Amino acid sequence: MHPPVLRGSTVLHAVTRVLAVLLLALPGVVLSGVVLPDLVLPGAGQPQRAFAADNPPWEIKPAANIFGAKRPSFSYALPRGGQLRDGLLIVNRGRTALTVTLHGADAFTTDDGSIELRSTEAKPRDVGAWIELDETTVRVPPGRSVDVPFRLALPDSATPGDHLGGIVALVQQAGTTDRLTTTRIRLQVSGELKPALAVEDLKVHYSGTPNPFGEGSVAVTYTVRNTGNTIVAARQAAAVTGPFGVFTAGPGQLADSPQLLPGETWKVAASIPGVPPALRLTGTVRVVPVAKSAPQPTSAATAHVLTIPWTLLLLLIGCAGVLALAILSRRNRKRPAHAR
Repeated sequence: MHPPVLRGSTVLHAVTRVLAVLLLALPGVVLSGVVLPDLVLPGAGQPQRAFAADNPPWEIKPAANIFGAKRPSFSYALPRGGQLRDGLLIVNRGRTALTVTLHGADAFTTDDGSIELRSTEAKPRDVGAWIELDETTVRVPPGRSVDVPFRLALPDSATPGDHLGGIVALVQQAGTTDRLTTTRIRLQVSGELKPALAVEDLKVHYSGTPNPFGEGSVAVTYTVRNTGNTIVAARQAAAVTGPFGVFTAGPGQLADSPQLLPGETWKVAASIPGVPPALRLTGTVRVVPVAKSAPQPTSAATAHVLTIPWTLLLLLIGCAGVLALAILSRRNRKRPAHAR
């Protein structure tokens, strides 16, 4: 009787089980770490590659492991004080070696509304400070790839809600210009999600017209602040009303703000044409978070501006003066000669 023979698939299955056990036994791996669904952010729809017009032959991306393969970015859900281990894959398809310098960084919203990672000059205080790379300078031979492990360790003081940061890589290769590329890490710390916005520094300015019966325009400026703990955009509405609500005018549909990280601000300016100088106008701005989570509280602010129609007022004063002179002149003409 021949001894039993292990088929290829059986051996592969056994090896896979052993590897899985070893991976889960690594120190620092938290089984409660949950991979979050991708969050739609400006510039985050594709894997974070450093390919430019000349298509450099290298790539930096999340490593394929127990968290998944072909991930466009890193995303996790962890409790305060939790930690996990993952890896960053650096692929060199070129003919010369790469030298890659890595560091953690926090994210921020730029003036044009895109989300980027801060440069090396800014000391990280959030996700960037919680990343511990096994190596910060990596040499990748030509035609090879290197997996750089890292640990994400949350402090007990981490606030619940959304956090965004990542890993910044400076890539140096002989004969080419140094390049910066980033890979994002989205983290959701366990706790109640509270989307909330506030309208700050609302100002209303009226610009009149020399035409005494014409209409002017109103410039509305304000700042939207994300006062909640989730990444949200702001849906906005602005309007001005006359005394006792006799009329209402608005700038039309305002575009949503870009995605704002918790604590960030976005400045807004809107113009409202065709507004009569109604002595006193009230400007109102309302914002509501664009989020799937509930509740979605509305925040509002009001400001007032005087809209005195100076041209019309001067015209009325002039007419009143002419009328008064005419009355006085007429009275003088009717007086008896002996009374003069």
